[in-house]
Order: sequence, then structure tokens, then C-alpha cells
Amino acid sequence: MFKPRYPRPDTYTPATIRPTPAPIEHPASTPAPARTPGAFGGLVQQSPGTALALAAGGVLGVLALASVAVSLLLAVAVTAVALSASSVVLLFLVRALRQEFKGR
Repeated sequence: MFKPRYPRPDTYTPATIRPTPAPIEHPASTPAPARTPGAFGGLVQQSPGTALALAAGGVLGVLALASVAVSLLLAVAVTAVALSASSVVLLFLVRALRQEFKGR
């Protein structure tokens, strides 16, 4: 059922190869005019409100990234404290079991 069925060699005819069309020749385009440095002032003009909004956005972005980093570090610290506390409890349990079996 899942075996591929190939045509018999005597009935198989390859697809005909179509000739590729000749490439279209584009007319010679004129080069773009060179920009003069003083045409648009060189820089985008911003109002003081726009500059203040950009600065505030940058500060908020940095604060957001810092809060994420601090929360990740805090999660690692809490996990480390929990593991160390559980290891101390396990150590006391193992020592208690050893002393109990030595006493018998």
C-alpha cells in the first residue's frame, strides 16, 4: 500500500523542455541626482517636546529592563536560599539516622 509506483520504463516520457525567453532589455535609466548637503538641513528638526519624549521613553525602557533583570536575580537568590535550607535539613536528618543505627 505504501510502496511508490513508478511508471514502466517503456511508457515513461520526460517532460518537454521549453526554451527560455530572451531577457528583457531595459532602456538606460538616468542616474539619480546627487543630494546636496544643505538641501534638507542634514538633520531632522525636532521640537523640544519631541526630544523630551524620546529621552523619557529611553529612560523608561532602561528602567523596565533593569526591573526585569533585578527580578530574575532575586528569583535566583530565593532559589539558592531555599536549596541551602533544604540541604541543611537533609544533613540533620541523615546525621540523626546514622546515630540511631549506631546505637542499636
